[in-house]
Amino acid sequence: MIGLGYVGLPLAVELGKHYPVIGYDLSPTRLEELKQGRDSSLEVEPEALTQAHLLSFTGDPADLRGCNVYIVTVPTPINAHRQPDFGPLESASQLLGKVVKPGCVVVFESTVYPGATEEVCVPIIEKESGLEYNQDFFAGYSPERINPGDKEHRVTTIKKVTSGSTPEAADFVDALYRSVITAGTHLASSIRVAEAAKVIENTQRDLNIALINELALIFNKLDIDTEEVLAAAGTKWNFLPFRPGLVGGHCIGVDPYYLTHKAQQIGYHPEIILAGRRLNDSMGAYVAGQVIKLMTRRCSIDKESRILILGLAFKENCPDLRNTRVVDIIRELEDYGLQCDVHDPWVNPSEAEHEYGIRLIGQPAANQYDGILLAVAHRQFVELGVESIRAFGKPNAVLYDVKALLPRDAVDGRL
Repeated sequence: MIGLGYVGLPLAVELGKHYPVIGYDLSPTRLEELKQGRDSSLEVEPEALTQAHLLSFTGDPADLRGCNVYIVTVPTPINAHRQPDFGPLESASQLLGKVVKPGCVVVFESTVYPGATEEVCVPIIEKESGLEYNQDFFAGYSPERINPGDKEHRVTTIKKVTSGSTPEAADFVDALYRSVITAGTHLASSIRVAEAAKVIENTQRDLNIALINELALIFNKLDIDTEEVLAAAGTKWNFLPFRPGLVGGHCIGVDPYYLTHKAQQIGYHPEIILAGRRLNDSMGAYVAGQVIKLMTRRCSIDKESRILILGLAFKENCPDLRNTRVVDIIRELEDYGLQCDVHDPWVNPSEAEHEYGIRLIGQPAANQYDGILLAVAHRQFVELGVESIRAFGKPNAVLYDVKALLPRDAVDGRL
């Protein structure tokens, strides 16, 4: 298993209950915690790690030479220009080229555009190994469907799409996953079909959220509560239950750019997909602007004004900081000259500082803030309730609820 993050570790654990599995990762810290039976991502419980009695961990590529199946679960991020960053995938492919041998099967799970596995990864493996694709080694693609923080939908209970570079390889890959995925598998006709299926899953969600975000902007100008509108519309059996908000994380806010990149390569300029991306990427600045307006109406704002941001993770009840768009709100507020304190009981403080230069605070003090922004619906904030959250602020503090977590009449503004 190449990569032991949110995707790789849960799958390695399930496979490690039935097959000898070596988990490989570049991070010595990550390897050490896993060897000690701890998972800082909180996706795998300590007892589950113990149950995977055939699973071992290493950071030494030489230990991978004895394997005959390789599963790649490295990140596929975007760069500063919102273009695919194949760096991790190319590095993993170079590693594989040094360890694969005749008869091996290499399966990729990382989200890419249709064709990337065979256009980007396979040539690197061929070059590094000197082996010929579909003669000496074979490939498969089985897109990950991990939902961080979700304790109901786990790797074994989510149907798995599988594919292979030849009919025989496809059957082999499908049988391997079917042996541990209790929800079953769906064998796609080709690697390209499986790649396309993955990238449109999150593109569809991104566009649906973009529509609801745009409706929220319209309803705000009309002084209509968006949640009330959605509750009313939701009484129709086929109305889709999407909600407005920040679109971050390693999938929904990233994957559409892989598809649009490929579309542009073949001469098609995608309009709807990119329009949805632009709108969703603008929501952090919009929220910050709404908070500033509310504070300006209620009290004067100066460089001494302080705002408490509750939540930094990209979603509730998990420590995942990847592509969190709460950062957009913070940066926008800081551009206005405001001081922002950020509190998140789930996030590792050192990771927040390393990734974003944000120093998290511990328990916020009472009566300190001119504005309070509830950005993430962590259960701790639900348990606090309105009165305890408002107690962090001064008597005339503004309370803005991004997630519509609190009663409408208890907050000063929300999406």
